[in-house]
Amino acid sequence: MIRDFLPVSRADMEKRGIKQLDFVYVIGDAYVDHPSFGHAIISRVLEAHGYSVGIISQPDWRDDKSITVLGEPRLGFLVMSGNMDSMVNHYTVSKKRRSTDAYTPGGVMGKRPDYAAIVYCNLIRRTYRKTPVIVGGIEASLRRLAHYDYWSNKVKHSLLLDSGADLLLYGMGERSVVETADALASGIDIKDITFIRGSVYKTRDLSSIYDYVMLPSYEQVKEDRETYARSFYTQYTNTDAVIAKTLVEPYPNGVYVVQNPPAAPLSTQEMDDVYDLPYMRTYHPMYEKDGGVPAIREIKFSLTSNRGCFGGCSFCALTFHQGRTVQVRSHESIIAEAVEMTKDPEFKGYIHDVGGPTANFRHPSCKKQLEKGVCPTRQCLFPKPCGNLDVDHKDYLELLRKLRKLPGVKKVFIRSGIRFDYLLADKDDTFFREMVKYHISGQLRVAPEHVSDNVLRLLGKPSNAVYQEFIRKYEKIDKQLGLNQYVVPYLMSSHPGSTLKDAIQLAESVRDMGYMPEQVQDFYPTPSTISTCMYYTGYDPRTMEKVYVPDSPHEKAMQRALIQYRNPDNYDLVYEALKSQGRDDLIGFGPKCLIKPRKMAAKSGGYGEKSRNSHIGKSQAGKQEVPGRDKSCAPKKKKTIRNTHKPKK
Repeated sequence: MIRDFLPVSRADMEKRGIKQLDFVYVIGDAYVDHPSFGHAIISRVLEAHGYSVGIISQPDWRDDKSITVLGEPRLGFLVMSGNMDSMVNHYTVSKKRRSTDAYTPGGVMGKRPDYAAIVYCNLIRRTYRKTPVIVGGIEASLRRLAHYDYWSNKVKHSLLLDSGADLLLYGMGERSVVETADALASGIDIKDITFIRGSVYKTRDLSSIYDYVMLPSYEQVKEDRETYARSFYTQYTNTDAVIAKTLVEPYPNGVYVVQNPPAAPLSTQEMDDVYDLPYMRTYHPMYEKDGGVPAIREIKFSLTSNRGCFGGCSFCALTFHQGRTVQVRSHESIIAEAVEMTKDPEFKGYIHDVGGPTANFRHPSCKKQLEKGVCPTRQCLFPKPCGNLDVDHKDYLELLRKLRKLPGVKKVFIRSGIRFDYLLADKDDTFFREMVKYHISGQLRVAPEHVSDNVLRLLGKPSNAVYQEFIRKYEKIDKQLGLNQYVVPYLMSSHPGSTLKDAIQLAESVRDMGYMPEQVQDFYPTPSTISTCMYYTGYDPRTMEKVYVPDSPHEKAMQRALIQYRNPDNYDLVYEALKSQGRDDLIGFGPKCLIKPRKMAAKSGGYGEKSRNSHIGKSQAGKQEVPGRDKSCAPKKKKTIRNTHKPKK
């Protein structure tokens, strides 16, 4: 086997002695042959099973000839938009165009279209009318059934219908793509490939389908938001490979979109096999002239330890894509990759991360899960850790110790998310102590997201008391070790359920931390999350209780400004928010005040001047009186605010 990049041109095909490729893979990202990129894994897995694959990266969707550079494949086209949904890649939460694209050579924006998976499939179909087209990746996976699309503010069809593809593969795809390839190679027509787990297909005949769940029709979920929420939750509770049913979604003119149950999770040996394939572990050299591909910097010296997550955060799409069953690589596989990493001339001794969706998950949440599946209507950690939860960091700790001892390795960092509630549930503090001592680069980033318990409940996150307990324990260990390291919390504004009252509570918490967040994440309604369902429908699909949704641009701006209340540009928004909630007690000079009075603020250097956001329309939030507040504000001393903080005890 030639150890090289896969063919991207006819010359590459000739070099490998290939007259016709089995598959042509059309991708929205630059071609990076690294297992952190979905296209690299799928193409290398197919190659390992004897299939030839060529790559067309970021074709010009305005030019039909761009799809013909490798000729017609023998078995079919594979299509994915990239490592991100193309709309998230292109637009901020305020729907403004982003200026850079880390997955494109030189970081240039605009090298792929909006709704890239649909556009690429239609581009192929205009030239190759009968060649099978199979679409997959994160964009297709999360849009596999009728879904709310934030950018158009509409309920869209299954991507399978709008794309014109013959088959949609959802989830991680290693199993389903090989089974599909084998079926095509055996001569089965693509229209008859209806039996692959982890696939979605369209049909007019349900007679051969057994034990399925009929979802509401597309027309029903489009017209009625309550029906949409109920349909979404049915989908959500059918994402586990052990217990999920086949789902059928009716469309007009007698068409049905059928979702088969998910593919089974990979075993440790199968995970090792995937990550041990002969990746080049960098971007194709054709991009050197453009300055390379920026995304490689984040992952080149990081190690993937696991996939899947039982954390169950409402705003995360992992349940729909990777599932809740944690799958892991062996120590031997990870260490072998690390050893190869140390041989890279650019390696400086620092492994940037050892993790995955959640770094400190190294095994399924409980032993029952592998045999009986995950609980469809219960979470492992929320609202409190389940009594059956297997809390143990020993395996992860042992792995980190082995990596620390490798020649040439100076430091091993953990930059993936840490579930602090899972960490607290471990009665053995050994991992906690070693994490603080060895695996933090001065700052530990964690994601409490909010402080209001009502908002946290809707977020699927532990109560604020749990986070405060974690901070106290962290500070104690940090002090015992004689260190001076900080915790940097990720905070989210405008999540469904968050009122201005909740946003003010969060601002007060930021004040007490002595921390001015440089970045705040506004809630972003991405496809196929519980939070997005709440945002669109106004219902929590788990309980069908009504949820307040801060969806006006002005209120969203106020909620965000409150977290960054020290920024002079935010003064008008903060002032308006506090006034609307009767919180004049937070306007003044005392230690608990967020801002100064308007006239005094204007005199002291910019506060009170017209805000950048003041062009936005009036707030829709009603004025509420808050009884029992101390309205007095004594003068306070000036205080220097750090960009990182150590939360007060």
